Amino acid sequence: PAGWVQLREEVHGVKVDVRYATGKNFTGAPLPGYHLPQAWLRETVATSLARAAQTVREQGFVLVVYDAYRPIRATEAMVDWARRTDQTHLVRDGYIASRSGHNHGHTIDLSLLTLAGDSVDMGSPFDHFGAESHHGALVSDQARHHRLVLKTAMESAGFRAYSKEWWHYRHPLSGTLPMDVPIGCPSKGKPSGGP
Repeated sequence: PAGWVQLREEVHGVKVDVRYATGKNFTGAPLPGYHLPQAWLRETVATSLARAAQTVREQGFVLVVYDAYRPIRATEAMVDWARRTDQTHLVRDGYIASRSGHNHGHTIDLSLLTLAGDSVDMGSPFDHFGAESHHGALVSDQARHHRLVLKTAMESAGFRAYSKEWWHYRHPLSGTLPMDVPIGCPSKGKPSGGP
């Protein structure tokens, strides 16, 4: 759709591994609204991400995107999961949000890979709900270096880091509304595009 970019198709140097379209996430199941493993961002945000991708590539890395635009129903499912599993402290402590910049298409969860496509030590896994995931956490020198490479590249491209999650970055794009358009919304039996 106009004003949106599917990362796999449009942003050079970015790999896509949308965890919420699979069971490979903290809930153990695909989230509602993720019919296809696609990552979408608003065009302005994707342009900034391309700059960050170039910066990390020059240092021998590739960005891997775990989540970008997220339908509201998926955010609500995360909160419902926290309630069902008696882990509402994760909402209170800021690890699971009841309202998310992902719903606007200007927030992204990502990490680094080597140019060969291998994962690197970031000090904690993606979506780890604990102090080890915080910027400034006591992690190995290698993990600290990788986090700094990611943070420096993202911030130089205009993104802002979230202090509790090394993988979470928000673009300061304003004037957008949260959306609940499924990714790969089924239409007459065939998947269609994103938001």
